[in-house]
Amino acid sequence: MRSLLARPMAVRLLIGLSLLLGMLPAFAQGTDDLLPVTEAYKLSADAATPGVLKLHWTIAPDYYLYRGRMKFKGADGVTLGEAQLPDGEKHHDEYLGDVETYHHGIDASIPYTAAAGTTRLKLSVQYQGCHEVDPKICYPPHTEQLDLPLPSGGTGAAAAGAVSLDAALSRLGSNKPAATAGVTGAPLPAEQAFRFEALAQSPHQLLLRWTMPPGYYLYRDQTTLKLEDAAGLGLKPAWPAGTAHHDEHYGDVTVYFDQVELPVAVEGDLAGRKQLTVEASFQGCQDDGLCYPLMTRSVNLDLGSGTIATGQTTGTAPELPPAASPVPLQLSLVAALLLALGGGLVLNLMPCVLPVLSIKAVSVLESGENRATARRHALFYTAGVVCSFAALGLGILALRSAGHALGWGSQLQQPLLVGLLACVMLAVGLSMSGVVQFGASLGNTGASLAARSGPAGDFFTGVLAVVVASPCTAPFMGSALAYAFAAPMLSALLVFLALGIGLALPFLAVGFVPALARLLPRPGRWMETLKQVLAFPMYLTAAWLVWVLANQRGADAVGLILVAMVLLAMMLWWFERSRSHGAASKMAVAVLAIAMAVPMYLLAHVPPPLKAAIAEEGVVAYSPEKLAELRAADTPIFVDITADWCVTCKANEHIVLDTPNFRDLLQRTGAVYMKGDWTDVNPTISAFLQQYHSPGVPLYVVFPKHGGPGRQLSTVLTSSLVEQALTEAAQ
Repeated sequence: MRSLLARPMAVRLLIGLSLLLGMLPAFAQGTDDLLPVTEAYKLSADAATPGVLKLHWTIAPDYYLYRGRMKFKGADGVTLGEAQLPDGEKHHDEYLGDVETYHHGIDASIPYTAAAGTTRLKLSVQYQGCHEVDPKICYPPHTEQLDLPLPSGGTGAAAAGAVSLDAALSRLGSNKPAATAGVTGAPLPAEQAFRFEALAQSPHQLLLRWTMPPGYYLYRDQTTLKLEDAAGLGLKPAWPAGTAHHDEHYGDVTVYFDQVELPVAVEGDLAGRKQLTVEASFQGCQDDGLCYPLMTRSVNLDLGSGTIATGQTTGTAPELPPAASPVPLQLSLVAALLLALGGGLVLNLMPCVLPVLSIKAVSVLESGENRATARRHALFYTAGVVCSFAALGLGILALRSAGHALGWGSQLQQPLLVGLLACVMLAVGLSMSGVVQFGASLGNTGASLAARSGPAGDFFTGVLAVVVASPCTAPFMGSALAYAFAAPMLSALLVFLALGIGLALPFLAVGFVPALARLLPRPGRWMETLKQVLAFPMYLTAAWLVWVLANQRGADAVGLILVAMVLLAMMLWWFERSRSHGAASKMAVAVLAIAMAVPMYLLAHVPPPLKAAIAEEGVVAYSPEKLAELRAADTPIFVDITADWCVTCKANEHIVLDTPNFRDLLQRTGAVYMKGDWTDVNPTISAFLQQYHSPGVPLYVVFPKHGGPGRQLSTVLTSSLVEQALTEAAQ
């Protein structure tokens, strides 16, 4: 069912008015026996787990809730992720058409991040439901304001890390024991009754998980944690709310059924430690059956890899699940620097970079025989590129160390940034078309971000080149970036600087090698025509970014960005006309700029549409559980992690993956094509990327038929490479 949120604004308004009009006659008749809305739908919230809010509705008999009428909005520094709602019962509504509804009760969870300094979890929860027997009425949409204390470690970066941590561990359940034992069944061995696992998302943040079959529970207060051989370090667990239970031995206690996830902060100076050994002692029982003696398990955690470890009885070595084993990363700093330099050089040929490079190319041509001007262009452009790569690298590495699942190009997962970048490309194109002039030459139009000429124009052209380069990955870049994400800070920074030098190298060569400069054509009147022709790649880039925005936030977001772009064009047109007018005319430019900010502000608050799973013919949507199921069935698998804003991904799909040859190859080898979408933030997919040391998308992994580690392919595919990998996997 397409959610009401995904419908156009006018359609939603008409449906809402129809729904309210339909309610009026129902409210006029016997409503005395109807429950108040908060009693018909009792909402409770649990914020004990950092980064995840759990909601529960208790629905009275003869009442139901609409799945598609639920809305969630954070406030005061709280940003909500996509709500995880269960599938509802299919129902045809006379006003809303085919919908899904909930009876009796519903559990939902919402990942969130909280800005630094935030101490309260504030949000609004809107829902709507109906009474399904006489008098059959529907309540108006009801909104409740929640104001909850954040759990320990639940603000700022820690909260964001907890979101990624919670979602990353969703794949831990792929090896759950089968629910073969019930309340009255024979007791299971302790290792099956209480499965213990752990993950280190960041050096100072762990997540522990206990998984029990139905009919088994774990005592909270009989659980102790400690670190082995780690003087000066401590563990601070943040227990979630459990189930109240009266025990004949311990009295009133808190217990956990089915599964419990425990965020644990590591306190103290790690002093460069790469591993920690956590020892957990705990006790649990079979409901109305055997109580197990105290169990002790230990796990060795690699603080840098994000690997899942399964707890083993103390004294034995831990064994990692095969599906979670990380791909080893072996690369020297020198090799990484060479690969980064080559990758940056090849990046000049990628379609995402070419539009901005046209600005720089024409500025170099305009410099003609003036060697000093050519060198200045080259140096300041290089400075812009290298500084931007350094800032981007430092930002990504700093956020990753704080537990955020960010990677190369992931800034384009933010719709507001996509919209701003589309407006920038439109402004540059309008300048090249002659609608507005920011400086004396085309090279200075690259400084449209700052509306300045001279060196500033060259510098900000370099900045813009790096910004638009982020959706692309070139050959050699993948290994270099993977090394940077796992290397110490200084080595990682050197890799990012080498990428920048590689990207700027062609213009450095033209600026400083006279023989190359002499190969360039002489300036002339033809330059103005070339400048106007090169405006059209800018417009195409803006159109592509609007398409990305449509996939991220739907039609409402496209409408807002189009309004913003029209206001931007009007502002630039009037800016050019106001050069010869007074202060009042220039004030109109400021008013238009403020007006443009309104749709951009609204764009930042458009919720993501409820997307259905990938429904392409012959394609399976990625999930850790489905991957584990297929691997257990000895099926070869081709995993494709992609994003709509990834130009390299789309090129690979067009040339290799969306072809009859690839579909025939899948049939011949019996392989399954599994695709994961990273267009929006998705912590589960981020965890898969981390497992293979991939700094971003695309990521292609081929899993062999009879088990064994997956084979990671190049980010730039060829038909022969894919055929060889799948043929070997099917043997």
